[in-house]
Amino acid sequence: MKQETESRTTVLNADQRAQAAAELQAQLLELIDLTLQGKQVHWNLVGPSFRPLHLQFDEMVNEYRAWTDLVAERMVAIGVWPKGQAGVVAKESRLPALPEGAIDDRRAVALFTERLTAAAAAARERMDRLEGVDLASQDILIDVVRGLEKQLWMLEVQRT
Repeated sequence: MKQETESRTTVLNADQRAQAAAELQAQLLELIDLTLQGKQVHWNLVGPSFRPLHLQFDEMVNEYRAWTDLVAERMVAIGVWPKGQAGVVAKESRLPALPEGAIDDRRAVALFTERLTAAAAAARERMDRLEGVDLASQDILIDVVRGLEKQLWMLEVQRT
């Protein structure tokens, strides 16, 4: 089975499709990694702020899952098959892994703030690169950037 198809639903030429696909694939992997790391923090969180942070990380993960679906579906719409398997994420995501075991609430906020800062910056770069390539794909990344930056703000205000 071919990995790429000639899409009948897009007017993108082959170069535009390849550029958009590369940016969307990188974003997909990062969102999947954020989903996994968000659940890891959610499960391993300890400390006085456990309850509100536990709920906050679950809300964040739900947003990552929704954005992941939008990105993957856009890839298929432009004729490219998304690659979201665990092995691909582990190999290609640029986000650092979280430490194993219990994570103190303050450390969890700091660690995840670092990851969100990197993820938001990378998403913004991808968004900018799509400007002259595919505005529909860029529009999805605009939403992702807006959401990541809001999450970043909401975590940063909890740092002490």
